[in-house]
Amino acid sequence: MNLDDIRSDIDTLDAQLVQLLEARMTLVSQVATFKKMTGGRVLDNSRELVILDRVASQVENLDYAETVVNTFKDILKNSRAYQEKVLKK
Repeated sequence: MNLDDIRSDIDTLDAQLVQLLEARMTLVSQVATFKKMTGGRVLDNSRELVILDRVASQVENLDYAETVVNTFKDILKNSRAYQEKVLKK
């Protein structure tokens, strides 16, 4: 395997990640709509801690655990930012 092959594999995974993230954002949009209708708050600390704990427990290679958890922290931060936009509309 050479560098071009590895990068091609990364490109394939990136395309899958985009699809999964878009599907996640569709659900986040539904959550934001629900919160807008019910007056819910965007930030739910306990929910985020559950998500991060679950993610950390699913990482098999512990060398990657911090990076994967930090990636999910970014996903959650951006999901909150999107919800804030929806609630302001």
